[in-house]
Amino acid sequence: MIIKQAIKQANTPFELQFDPTELKNPLVFVFGNRYILEEPSIYEEVRDFFPSGHIVFGSTAGEIVKDEVQEETAVLTAIEFEKSTFLVKRKNVTEFNNEDDRLGEALMETFPQEDLKHVFVVSEGSNVNGSALIKGLEKTKAKSIGLSGGLCGDDDRFERTLASYNENPREGEVIAIGFYGESLEVSSANYCGWATFGPERIITKSEGNVLYELDGKPALDLYKMYLGEKAKELPKSALLYPLSVQTLEDEYPIVRTVLNINETDNTMILAGDVPEGSKVQLMLSSVDDIANGAKRAGNLAMKGRQTAPELALLVSCIGRKLVMDQRTEEEIEEVREAIGDKAIVGGFYSYGEMAPFFERNSCRLHNQTMTLTLFSE
Repeated sequence: MIIKQAIKQANTPFELQFDPTELKNPLVFVFGNRYILEEPSIYEEVRDFFPSGHIVFGSTAGEIVKDEVQEETAVLTAIEFEKSTFLVKRKNVTEFNNEDDRLGEALMETFPQEDLKHVFVVSEGSNVNGSALIKGLEKTKAKSIGLSGGLCGDDDRFERTLASYNENPREGEVIAIGFYGESLEVSSANYCGWATFGPERIITKSEGNVLYELDGKPALDLYKMYLGEKAKELPKSALLYPLSVQTLEDEYPIVRTVLNINETDNTMILAGDVPEGSKVQLMLSSVDDIANGAKRAGNLAMKGRQTAPELALLVSCIGRKLVMDQRTEEEIEEVREAIGDKAIVGGFYSYGEMAPFFERNSCRLHNQTMTLTLFSE
């Protein structure tokens, strides 16, 4: 596996410290600030470097490269697989009338499943119900095939997210990369590091990822009551106070971030499903808790591996970044300590993370977690 990286600042070209022609048919991830990905020449710039490359774009709430967290940049990670192969497929939410489960099912059906080891997803993050998307992806996927990835971000603006495959980034795109190879080892894990507080309540009315009522009362009113003065800063302030959701079907609670609110309907729109009957509590965290959670995620991803990882794709939640503030890189350092110095690290801060619970086969949508996907040949 040959891996090269480069960084682009706004209105400047990528600064490549390598000869891109040395890479054969590389998989090229470009994770970047939404404004940079809106530059009309962004795709052609990368295509000129890698004429035979498979180029996947995704907008972010912060870019991860090596041991650093960047802002208002685009980070390029180009990978040439020496013993493995990959396929890249795409769908758009408009093709399925925003029925995200159907999109996921149709996307997975485009992959031959013989020898398929893992699927990594880079998804539109503004108009997708991540839970429904994963449900569709899981419907026809063999249990032995891993699934991980994340929802694209747009800093704390929540205006629009972009993704694409071999074209200029645009809205509504869901990209999936399938990895094949007998010698390929892929592992993924995630961990939160947030703690619950306040009373436990029951979801008495919800529809998909829209939360209407808790204990028979308007959910948004209750949420604003707990936020106090910070309610004026919604939806941004909600990133600091996610919800722990204990569903009837999951052994472990799922963390849900509030992506938006609807004042007219008095509802909250979350990144994934919040089923009726689930138990809900507010959550908060500290810098140390988040850093420790990142290390725990790294340790879980390394557990049971036969080979040292060569590539680490990190997807962490924007809420973690807001809490960490100027100490954000500490969670990357904790991951690095857990996975070792050999792996090249890249990734992004997201609106939602996709990974299975540890030692569970089925994938779930998470928020406020550090998610790792580790590769080696």
